Amino acid sequence: MSEKTYSTAELMACVMSRHLQDGEVAIMGAVSMIPMAACRMAQETHAPNLYYIAGGSGAVNPHLEPLVFSSCDDENLRSDAAMALPDVILLEGHGKRLDVFFGGGLQIDKYGNCNLVCIGDWDKPALRGPGTVGLPFLPRAGRVVIYTTSHNARTLVEKVDFNSGPGFLDGPEGWAAKGLPGNGPALVVTPLCAMDFDEKSKIMRLKSVHPGVTVEQVVENTGFKLIVPEHVPTTPEPTETELKALRQIDPTGVARNLI
Repeated sequence: MSEKTYSTAELMACVMSRHLQDGEVAIMGAVSMIPMAACRMAQETHAPNLYYIAGGSGAVNPHLEPLVFSSCDDENLRSDAAMALPDVILLEGHGKRLDVFFGGGLQIDKYGNCNLVCIGDWDKPALRGPGTVGLPFLPRAGRVVIYTTSHNARTLVEKVDFNSGPGFLDGPEGWAAKGLPGNGPALVVTPLCAMDFDEKSKIMRLKSVHPGVTVEQVVENTGFKLIVPEHVPTTPEPTETELKALRQIDPTGVARNLI
């Protein structure tokens, strides 16, 4: 596309949507407008048989046009089915039932561990978050897609102050020792870039920079030593097909206006 006719949030939704595959089952937490947009876009484009669970409401495949701000919204119950919250939690904890788990946090570290509990000491935190919520089940999902609407050294840190959403823990040896059923974090999407993880070290690796963003900007705004390949491509812009699908399900710009 010759001109930027999309928002950063829409680009992030496209990156997440492209990661999803037909026939998979995905789940997300409460404030999940971008993942919900990504799932709906995937259903309307390349993955019509994708199923997604709006975690807070228990709704399976909400039929929302327009999108709402939270997966806990009652409007989500206009869906294929609805699960009671205890059943959602049992499903998350079972393992080998969910292909993709969307997660994030106040802090995210180089191994993909997420923190939604507190910033600073547990006994006297500088900031309290909403708590662990469903993040402890991240290692039981097939893979994890991490996202954040803030890319800075306060959010992307060397080590989280509290690990409420395990990624690769303290690296490959610690992860392997746990024998967990999932494959761990697979993708990280921010307003600046997309990242994945080095196969050996399990440290976050720059995958692509978004249009108009430089590698130097990403490195300067990351609070740990990010793995940077010799060649870093630019994230493909949204196609006309993707934008048409996204704006059909989000005409009021719930996702578009986030960033």
